[in-house]
Amino acid sequence: MLPVLLSVVAISFSGVMMPGPMFAVTLAKSYKSPWAGAWIALGHAVIEVPLILLIYFGFARFFENGVVQLVLSILGGGMIVWLGIGMFRARRKVVREGKDLPYSAFTAGILTSGLNPFFLLWWATIGSMLVWKFTEFGVGGLTVFIVVHWLCDLVWLSFVSVLVYKSRSLWGQRFQEWVFIASSLILAGFGIWFVVSGIQGVV
Repeated sequence: MLPVLLSVVAISFSGVMMPGPMFAVTLAKSYKSPWAGAWIALGHAVIEVPLILLIYFGFARFFENGVVQLVLSILGGGMIVWLGIGMFRARRKVVREGKDLPYSAFTAGILTSGLNPFFLLWWATIGSMLVWKFTEFGVGGLTVFIVVHWLCDLVWLSFVSVLVYKSRSLWGQRFQEWVFIASSLILAGFGIWFVVSGIQGVV
């Protein structure tokens, strides 16, 4: 099982370290708490663990359906754009007035995972191959897979969160606002990309 686990660690880290909606929200929420990354990872698990179980029991093809992908792309992408706009509007209140974003880090983890159509598609394709590698090890092997994969998410997001929180005092207000602007643009950009990609897939 060890070689398979090592491949899971490598693939998991390569996925979670890629800039995306969850990474953007982690940057913004970590400004207020070093635990933001851990809470986002927990919210992420609320979506990810049931999804892994669905794939394990043979529902991967559902997420490969063209109509399902289109609906997920438009609704999910639209909501992620909305999150980006909200983050952009809240940047001054967070930086200059000490307020926080209107949603918790835990909720952010759920939203940026459940609304990300490419996250769902990744699990229906690459992720499903990883899951099937553990079918021969039974429920125990699947449990180990879930824990190891989630720990990769937890370690990376926690590292980013603590780094941002500890170093925030070194940033000027203008730089802090630019971090929020960049994070909001990442969110909005990915949201638009999700919508356009979904429509192009059908056309």
